[in-house]
Formats: sequence, C-alpha cells, structure tokens
Amino acid sequence: MPRRTPRGLTAAATVTVALATLGGPASAASEPAQGPAAQPPLARIFMVNPVQSSGDQTLADAKDAAGAVPASAYATAALRNLDGSGKLSGKWAYVRSDTGPSANSAQAGSYNRADDRFEQVMAYFWVNEAQEYLQGLGFGTDLPGANDRPQPVRINQWGADNSFFTDKKDEIRFGKGGVDDAEDAEVIIHEYGHAVHNAQVPGFGTSPEAGAIGEAFGDYLAVEVGSHAVAANGWPQGADPACVADWDSVPYSTAPHCLRRIDGNKVYADRVGEVHADGEIWSRALLDIRRALGARTADRIIVNAQFGFAPDTTFQAAALKTIATAERMYGKPAADAVRTAFQARQIPGVV
Repeated sequence: MPRRTPRGLTAAATVTVALATLGGPASAASEPAQGPAAQPPLARIFMVNPVQSSGDQTLADAKDAAGAVPASAYATAALRNLDGSGKLSGKWAYVRSDTGPSANSAQAGSYNRADDRFEQVMAYFWVNEAQEYLQGLGFGTDLPGANDRPQPVRINQWGADNSFFTDKKDEIRFGKGGVDDAEDAEVIIHEYGHAVHNAQVPGFGTSPEAGAIGEAFGDYLAVEVGSHAVAANGWPQGADPACVADWDSVPYSTAPHCLRRIDGNKVYADRVGEVHADGEIWSRALLDIRRALGARTADRIIVNAQFGFAPDTTFQAAALKTIATAERMYGKPAADAVRTAFQARQIPGVV
C-alpha cells in the first residue's frame, strides 16, 4: 500500500480479521431506540476543518494541543440517526476505536481535539452527513442506494499516519500523526467516497485509471458534502473550497495548505501513473459538470453513472457511461454539458 503523506487516500488494504471481532452496530432488538420525542445529542465538531472555516494558514497541530485551534473553529451540531445505545452507532455509521475509551454520545459535546474521542465524534458526524447528502439526492428512494447501510469506521489504526478504506472488511480506518486524520472532515468524506464506490461496484479500482477515478470521486465528494454543510448551517468559509483537506495537509504542504485541488487544469495527456495525481483530471471534469448543471442534477448523474462502471474502467468508458446516464436522466442538453466537461479534459473517444 502506498505510504506517502497523502493520508492513505488509498482504497486498498490487506486485512484478514473477521468483522465480528470488531463489533458491529447495535441491533434494534438489543438496544433501546430513541423515542419519537427524543432530541439527538449535540456534538462538538469542526466546521469541515479549522483552516477552511477560519482561513488561518498559520494553524499548526502542536501535538494535538487543544489551544492550537481557536474555539471559533468548532460548531455544535446534532448527532442524527443514532440507535439509542449511547455509543456512536447508528443507521449510517458505527465507530470503534483502537486507542483509549470509546466516545459516549451523551458526552459528545464536551470533547475537543486533545481527546481522541473527538475524532470518533467527527467520524460519526461526517460519515452520517455524507450518507444524508446522498439520501437527499434520492439515492435509496427513487434511485438505488449508494452504501446505504451502517458504515464501520475504526479510529487510530495502530498509530500509523495513514487512512484507507479496506474492501476486505468494508471498513474505513483513520490514522494518527501530524494532524490526526479524522480531525479533517474532508479526509473522512474522501475515504467514505471509496466505500460508496465499492458498494456500487464491488472491487472498484483495479486499474490505474479506475483507481484515479476513485481518488477523484473521493476528493469531489469531500468538497461537495463539506460545502453543502457550510451552506446549510451558515458556517464561515475562509479558505478556497476547491482545496481538499486544508487542515490535514498543514504538516506536509506549504501555505496555502492543500492536499489536492479539484479545479486544476490537467488533461488526459498529463497522466503520470499515480492515482492521486491523475485523479485531478477526473475531479476537474466532475466540478465542471456541477458548475454547468447545478449541484443536485450534477451529483445525481455523477453518482448514478458509477453503478455502470466496471472495476477496471478506463477514463473513456467511465466518461461515456456518465454522458449516457445524463441523457437518460435529463435529456440531450444535460448530456451535452457532461460531454463538454470531459472533452475539456481531452478524454480520448469523447466526441
């Protein structure tokens, strides 16, 4: 598995322990459910991430010190869809930790970044947020569900500074070191993007171009879910939203900090054979589709098209499938807009 600072934004791992050994989400039969009048517990979370909300590029990790991040970087938000067990376990996510105690949902508003339980709360909130976003697009109702199940998440995977989705267990793992990965919502959602792809197409990403598409979709989903939450909650956005993982990248990038961007100008001929770098070609096309068609229409097309991808798809095949999906769902004008976005990236065979 590649081990560069891009925080495991990789989609493969060789893990063999059975899921049962980790514990799954509490069942409705064994745990008390929240009654209809129950109010969801409130959590302290980052508004996507501290650099994005504040615009302060001088923020530093300072070994997880609480004082390294201003109080204004936090927001209070409801932890929705919990199962009533008192744990971070619910309809769309359940969290387990390898280090320290597990978070209690009733205390989720008291943790800050100096406490590993803060990362558990962040992971639950943002995985749930990402699935709620997909549900809001119609996935799971008028469109097929896209990873609409409780997503297992493990925090602090053996202290390694890497995060990844493993299709061996359908689990997301977030690492530690520098800025701990689950402190940045865009890292959380990026990895969730891999889980979505794998749910849609089991084993997705077996070719270099399919791997690049997977990285691109993770980056794109991270930006779009974060931007949706910012708009819905009226949160500040002080840094460029097209930059992915501003906070996580503080230790290994120069200011303005950025892991990758989704608004670059790479074209197909700029491929270098590294999935994260080549993904910037595809993510720019997705952003252009969104700019042309608007958020809801674009994202319904983009995600729905992925059901028709092959595990080893090429850029050309995936682009043609996305164009065909746009025409089937919204007609020729939408298909033409999608085609134009891929033509601008000079994807072969898109005419």
